[in-house]
Amino acid sequence: MKHQWKSLLLVCFVFLFTGSIICMNDVLLPSLKTFFNLSYTQATFIQQSFFLVYLIFPIPIAYYISRYGYKMALVTALVVMSGASVIFLPAFYFSSYVLSLVAIFVISIGVTLVNVAANPLAALLGDPSGSHVRVNIVQLFSRIGYSLTPILATRLIYGNNANNFHIPYLIIGAGAFLLAVGIFFSAMPSMKPAMLKGFSFLSIVRGSRKYPQLFWGAIVMFFYMGAEACTAGFFISYLHEPAIANFSADKTAEFLTYYYVVASIFSLVGIYLLQFISAGRLVAIFGVGMIVLYLLICFTTTSWNPYYMVGLGVFISIMFPSIFSLGIEGVGDFTEKGSALINIAIVGGAVFPPLQGMLADSKGIQVSYLVPCACFVIIVIYGLFCDRLHLKHKMKLETSGERI
Repeated sequence: MKHQWKSLLLVCFVFLFTGSIICMNDVLLPSLKTFFNLSYTQATFIQQSFFLVYLIFPIPIAYYISRYGYKMALVTALVVMSGASVIFLPAFYFSSYVLSLVAIFVISIGVTLVNVAANPLAALLGDPSGSHVRVNIVQLFSRIGYSLTPILATRLIYGNNANNFHIPYLIIGAGAFLLAVGIFFSAMPSMKPAMLKGFSFLSIVRGSRKYPQLFWGAIVMFFYMGAEACTAGFFISYLHEPAIANFSADKTAEFLTYYYVVASIFSLVGIYLLQFISAGRLVAIFGVGMIVLYLLICFTTTSWNPYYMVGLGVFISIMFPSIFSLGIEGVGDFTEKGSALINIAIVGGAVFPPLQGMLADSKGIQVSYLVPCACFVIIVIYGLFCDRLHLKHKMKLETSGERI
């Protein structure tokens, strides 16, 4: 059988819930900022709580999956996300920002489990020849989760002219728990990855120095995740700003949905373009597009600004998978450890939003988008570096062919 469709469909639903719960961070930031009367800097503790998990848990999670297998990892991830969602109930009724941050942190543990376990599981659910197709299918469901969440969550939160930020989490949490039960009693095969030796952070960093594309790729992923968290995290607040667009909550949610839909569509366009353009060059070209739009967002105030924000989805669409694949390209037996290193670098999402928050508090939210703009300068340089390596490798192959 080329694809184990029943098990694959369950993995697709896992990604649907995961995409939805990640996107909730973007809706939650402006909601909690208003509910708790926070500054922009204080509101970015949401991203810090979510992304700090990637600094602490990827390696322990890899051991957990090696011991209990992919199926139990998914069940555990869903139960963790479901349980953490319930914490939002006392956070709302006791007006506790700290409890909200605890809930986000615990949810992120479940999300990290999914990120580490679900992609390789999808690749294994069928013939090896169809692994790339299966991974793209489950990622599509993640994008659907992202696209559906802003409008639905905003209506649930503000539906009765209140700020019920806990309601979307309770609904997502209930669905995640039911899905966990379904997977536990399903016929999904229990597969385990091989146990890896020498799987410590310091040993991985030392080993990565042999592969410049991986070593710098991890650093660039740190900057990219910071830029991504900044872009989406302040999206709603930017369009709320009276001097910029003065959009209502429903209108900002609508444009955030457009942003994610555009990113989904152009991720498919990017896959097509990669047949003709090297991944490094495409990252550099799309990175320049991001920088141009950021500068327009920072220094112009016209009716086009909301569309500049949506336009960011065009160029950010290919960034994560391209940077990830560039980082682990050609590292051979070091691939698993290289993947773990790049996953740890996702902690960049906890570092840059507070910097943007401080700039937004002092200079205004419009100027604060210079923070992700600066991150993309680093990304463009990395793209050019990888493209140069690609050209050197291509010339080497051509020269070898001539000699043969």
